Amino acid sequence: MKPIFVELKNRVLFFFITGLMLSNFGICAQNEEIEKTQPNVVFIIVDDLNDYEGAFGGHPQIKTPNIDKLAMSGVTFTNAHTNCPVCSPSRNSLFTGVYPHESKDFGWTKHFQQPVLKHNKTLFEYFGENGYHVMGSGKLLHVNKKEYWDEWGVDINNYGPLAFNGIEPVGHPSVPEPYRSIGPIDGSFAPLSDVPTFHDSISKGNKTGWLYTRNKTDFLEYTDENNRDLMPDEMHAQWAAKRIKEMETNDSDQPFFMGIGFVRPHTPLYAPKRFFDMFPIEKIELSEIKEGDADDTHYKDIYPAKNKGPRFYRTLKESYGGEAELGLKHFLQAYLACIAFVDEQIGTVVDAVNNSEFKDNTIIVLVSDHGWQMGEKEYLFKNSPWEESTRIPYIIKTPECKSGEKVNHPVSLIDIFPTLTDLCGLTGDNRKNEVGGNIGGFSLKPFLKNTKTKNWDGPNGALTIVGNGLNQKEVLKQTYSYRTKDWRYILYLDGSEELYHNKVDPFEWENLAGDEKYFSEKGELKNELMKLINTHK
Repeated sequence: MKPIFVELKNRVLFFFITGLMLSNFGICAQNEEIEKTQPNVVFIIVDDLNDYEGAFGGHPQIKTPNIDKLAMSGVTFTNAHTNCPVCSPSRNSLFTGVYPHESKDFGWTKHFQQPVLKHNKTLFEYFGENGYHVMGSGKLLHVNKKEYWDEWGVDINNYGPLAFNGIEPVGHPSVPEPYRSIGPIDGSFAPLSDVPTFHDSISKGNKTGWLYTRNKTDFLEYTDENNRDLMPDEMHAQWAAKRIKEMETNDSDQPFFMGIGFVRPHTPLYAPKRFFDMFPIEKIELSEIKEGDADDTHYKDIYPAKNKGPRFYRTLKESYGGEAELGLKHFLQAYLACIAFVDEQIGTVVDAVNNSEFKDNTIIVLVSDHGWQMGEKEYLFKNSPWEESTRIPYIIKTPECKSGEKVNHPVSLIDIFPTLTDLCGLTGDNRKNEVGGNIGGFSLKPFLKNTKTKNWDGPNGALTIVGNGLNQKEVLKQTYSYRTKDWRYILYLDGSEELYHNKVDPFEWENLAGDEKYFSEKGELKNELMKLINTHK
């Protein structure tokens, strides 16, 4: 017979080991459950898309049923802005979470060659490090690196098709000169049915038409609306929908991040004819433009007249016999058509999610990299410090958020990185080493829980820096624009200022910077702007 204390000791040891095993089993089961419920992310970014969508009230004639439907199922940020209103630095900042003025990314440097950002992880790498299956297709980063992705979708020139004259891509022949001579990207707009044709004296007997790429062999074939090759954005949308359906059958618990980058309405403004038909040229309504609106602004006094915005406006006006309104109507028709076209592609992706088993466990984000100015202040382009160029569509749908609600507090693209890492419970450093830039934004999760909340750690306004300034090195020698709930303050690189009371002047027609009645307000806004700059540099 064993001594009683030995038997008791063995029993205690048995129960201790059994309890430990059960405890560990419980932890494993809990971790497995966490992995299963960690949300998927479908991130959609659209190039050069301003606030014209119905959900944002930017243009009365626009038709964007899919974007509007997404807005009604998520939270719409109605006062959202880019941190740099031009493609490359905007996307570099968005996908690293680093303000452009902190990284000193003021131009078109590739993110992986930029002195600061090359030491930062991209959002895709960060998700991958946290156990996500990372997939992408289309234009996301301005210059892509496939090693960031577990899976890449469609390889194609996203700006295509281009008008091809048999020798090289050119401006579309239906666009009048001199606007056409701007080139095959920015100087072109036409329905896809208007297949480019050229005289043999130009083509030298070579094939002409729609060219996907610049290699002179990869053509988009077009017979009619129902018999044609797909445009790149259509390919990306269909790839995404196909992959979502395929993932339903692979029985994997691994969460996924899917990024889709659509190019339209970036120039060239080509889309199938049925989208042009939605906006008859004789019925086009232009933006409200005040004659002489540029007179009290300082952009024209500082930046060269050859810069794209002023030059494109002058050239379009010249191309239509000096009638700016006529030229803007033709350009705007193509821009609206391309928005309607990309709205359909967005619908393809969002419907694929909503019709799948992932519907209740997927975050959907829709943003643009910056806006577009449509003739206001005699400017036709992006990269300006004003509302039309900085304001962007911005929708976040989460499984828990309230449907159809709006947030009017100013936010910006810098907040996307911390928001997604917060919602998905990601951990780790956003930097590869100490040389990398710090996260500049704040998680928007409080707004997703309560759209009226006052408990947000972020700033009072959204900060934008005009890209490709005259000084490419010094932080304090850039042009900055700061948008709060009611005001916009602009500080140019030479110290010139503009001040707009957007609450009563939504079109920013009256520059109040020189009015003594507003010196106090201007001073407060400047202090807030400078605090943001000095905190992140």
